[in-house]
Amino acid sequence: MILVHNQQPTESSPTVCGSNIPMVPDADRTSKDEVHPSIPKTADVEILSLSEQMRFLSRTYKELEVLLDPNTKCVWCYQRPKGPPSFTPGMIRELTVLHREIQALATAQGPHEEPLIRYFVLASQIPGIFNMGGDLSFLADRVRHRDREAIRWYAYHCVDVVYNNAASFDCGIISVALVQGDALGGGLESALSCNFVVVERGAKIGTPEILFSLFPGMGAYSMLSRRIGTAMAERIIFSGRIYSADEMYDLGVVDLVVERGRGEEAVREYLSDYRKHGARQGVYRARQRANPVTLAELRDITNVWVDATLRLSNADLRRMSHLQSAQSRRLRREAVLPSRSGLQPSLPNEQESRRTPI
Repeated sequence: MILVHNQQPTESSPTVCGSNIPMVPDADRTSKDEVHPSIPKTADVEILSLSEQMRFLSRTYKELEVLLDPNTKCVWCYQRPKGPPSFTPGMIRELTVLHREIQALATAQGPHEEPLIRYFVLASQIPGIFNMGGDLSFLADRVRHRDREAIRWYAYHCVDVVYNNAASFDCGIISVALVQGDALGGGLESALSCNFVVVERGAKIGTPEILFSLFPGMGAYSMLSRRIGTAMAERIIFSGRIYSADEMYDLGVVDLVVERGRGEEAVREYLSDYRKHGARQGVYRARQRANPVTLAELRDITNVWVDATLRLSNADLRRMSHLQSAQSRRLRREAVLPSRSGLQPSLPNEQESRRTPI
C-alpha cells in the first residue's frame, strides 16, 4: 500500500503523517511472491500506535494498487490482475487480505476516536475495463478436473469480498465503485456490492453468463433485486444483454453517470463533501438494516452456482474458453495506464452528469 500526503508524494518526503512508512514510487517497490495475511490478534491490535497501525496496512501487492489518502481518509484500491482482466485467484486472495487489514485497523481504534478510514474506492487500472468477471480459464480447468473444493473456495472468497463492500466492512466505512470501463458478470457484482456506484459513459455493463448456461452467482441476484426488484433483476440476468451506463442509471441500478474521463473527479467531489458523510453513513446502515445482505445468503446462492458450474457441458466450457480468449486479445490491444500513485484529479468538464442526490 502507498500512503499519499496532500496528494503530492515526492521522493524528498520520506514519511507520512508522522509514521515511519516511506512513500516509495510504485516503480521502485519490490514485489513479493505472495501476500501473507498475518493479522494480529485483537489484544495485539489494541495497543498499536498510529505509526504502527499505518505500517500494518503497508504491504506490496502484485495484482492491486492500494493507496491511503489521509486528506479524505479514503483507501483507493485499483485492480491490476495478472493475466485475464478478471477476478483471478491471486487478486481475490489479495482483496481478502486487504479487507482484513482494513477491518483490523478499524477495530484497533476506540469508539470515540476519529476514524482513520472513512471511504473505500474500488477502481481499475485497465484501460476501458473495470472487470470482466470470473476467471473463466481457471473455472473451466477446475470443472474439467471435477474439483468442487477449488471452485467453492474461489466462490466463497469472492462473496466474502462482496459482503464486506455491501456491509461497509462491518465498521461504517462507505464503499464506492468507480467504473471507468466494462463491468461484466462478477465485475458488475463487485461494483453493485458497493454503497455508491459511479459509472463513466462508454462503459458496457451486464451479466453474460447465460451464454454458457450459467448465472452470475456471486451477488448479482442479491444486489440487483434489492435495487430494482426481483422481476427486473431476473430480466437482466436471463437476457444476457449488455447495457449502457445511461440505461443502467434509468433502471436504478447505478447511482451516478458522468462523461468519459470524469469518473475520478466525480468520486473526489463525493469524498470531499465532508458535511454529508454522517448522513451517508446513516443511510447505508439503514439500508443494510432494512434489507440486509447477509454472508449466509451470498454463500447459499453461490453453493447453487457451484452445483450449476459443475454441470456445464463440454460445449459450454468451450464457449467459456472462447470468451476468455477474446478478453485476453482485447487486453493485449490496450495500452497499460501509468501508475495512479500520484492521485492527481482529472480536469473539470462542463458537461453535466446524471446523479442521484446523496
